Amino acid sequence: MRKNLLKLFEERWKSYRHRFVPWMVLNLRRNERTLRHVNDRTKDKSIGDGEVLGTLTSFFTALLRNDWRKQTEQLGLLPAVSQEKYLGKQNDLIGMPKVASCATMLHTLGFCIERKASSLPSAGIGVFVTEGQVPKGVTVAMYPGTVYQADEPILIQSIGNPFVFRCIDGILIDGNDKGLSKLVFRSCSGRDRFGPFCLSDSSWLTPHPENPLAVGQYVNNCSNEKAANVCYQEFDVPDVFPLELRQYLPNVNYRTDIQRPLRCVVLVSLRDINKGEELFSNYYTIVH
Repeated sequence: MRKNLLKLFEERWKSYRHRFVPWMVLNLRRNERTLRHVNDRTKDKSIGDGEVLGTLTSFFTALLRNDWRKQTEQLGLLPAVSQEKYLGKQNDLIGMPKVASCATMLHTLGFCIERKASSLPSAGIGVFVTEGQVPKGVTVAMYPGTVYQADEPILIQSIGNPFVFRCIDGILIDGNDKGLSKLVFRSCSGRDRFGPFCLSDSSWLTPHPENPLAVGQYVNNCSNEKAANVCYQEFDVPDVFPLELRQYLPNVNYRTDIQRPLRCVVLVSLRDINKGEELFSNYYTIVH
């Protein structure tokens, strides 16, 4: 009985210790190569927000065009110029078959990523480049989940949950696709609509997300043997982001009365990443 309790405690501790500040202070320096250093909060971005916005807008547009048959009600409410942007002149998309999201990703971004068993021992699931090549300095993935402001309750959801991402300003993103976290996201996502327009994407909770970028929570931490090839970057969705494309955003606010842009976190490539390589990030960023 005692051995079982100790084993259970050890498993819980392994998932919690990375959010226990005294443990972090004592242990982070042991693996210096796994840390990312920036000189100031304002310098914690590898690429500009405009580049992130451009990538997401371009890719989400391609996803909508690929799925236009299910979008007729939403598209019918848009101005004619917007309808033409998605459908083309005289319905150029009629007769074109729908393709898999990863195929759309490959055609639009030049690469495809998927979840597979990690190359690291006992690391569980990882994320790999399965087609094409990722160039340096582009958006590779997104970290999905419910967005909690610093003063919002997340204690129960965080118990035994290794997928809680902490932003520099204290905002938390719960990227767990199981249990209570899954229920909370579905509830918040179903709540936030604008007429027929969905404002977030809950398909990342399934094995086949509509937005294949939304697998960033499964990117594993780098090690002394496996250097980081991507880094996290915070991105606030601007008001100019098209309403009809928000259905592919894998994030939603926990509360509805937040008077600030929706926080997303993207992963940006630090170098060229070839087909077959696993993505590795730095779980910790030290701000000097």
